[in-house]
Amino acid sequence: MSVLLLRLAGPLQAWGSSARFVRRTTEPAPTKSGVIGMLASAAGIDRADDGALARLAELRFGVRIDQPGTRVRDFQTAHHAVTGKSMPLSERFYLADAVFVAALEGDPDHLTALHTALRAPAYPLFLGRRSCPPDLPPEIGIRDTGLQQALRDEPWHAARWYQRLRRTDTAVALTVLSEPGPGEQPGGDTLRDQPLSFSPAHRRHTLRSVITTTVKVPNPRAAPAHSVPRHDPFDAVEEETL
Repeated sequence: MSVLLLRLAGPLQAWGSSARFVRRTTEPAPTKSGVIGMLASAAGIDRADDGALARLAELRFGVRIDQPGTRVRDFQTAHHAVTGKSMPLSERFYLADAVFVAALEGDPDHLTALHTALRAPAYPLFLGRRSCPPDLPPEIGIRDTGLQQALRDEPWHAARWYQRLRRTDTAVALTVLSEPGPGEQPGGDTLRDQPLSFSPAHRRHTLRSVITTTVKVPNPRAAPAHSVPRHDPFDAVEEETL
């Protein structure tokens, strides 16, 4: 098995696992459905091709939260494309200034083909919604290791200003949300973001298990440790006594 790593960062991201009427929320981290959709766009897979989607959905998925970002709210208006009638005001939530490292574990040849597609995507790539383009090409590379090990070894990808905020920490603990691997027990959390079909006629998702762990990675902006000279004002009193 190998692991394809992606850096997901941009001014705004939106990873919704559910939508109720005019309220569109976002999860605190990228969803599997959203990342698989981005890979399908890069590879030029048709929305109605459930077979190709099933192969992508078989990949084991995990994500590391390098920079959680800030949750922001926006209001949007729209008009009906045919009648021109004003549509209800919609409330949408986004993550601003967030950075994630996503990992997909699977067959090396399949991941290599996806990595190549990400370098020259067939369709534009978005971070959950069309209004959320990535700031840089998302591919990091392929690692010949397991998912957890790849996320443990990958350097911290948070912005420099964010890393400097933690300059007193030589290493930082980062949250990892991942699917259970072979032999692992299912996690206590579930999320309805396992894609079954992206077809506009019958878009479907099912539940998947999520395990929450933490990994420690070095902080490249950590301030150097300075030795503080020992000073005891009573030393002078002791010297006079002697």
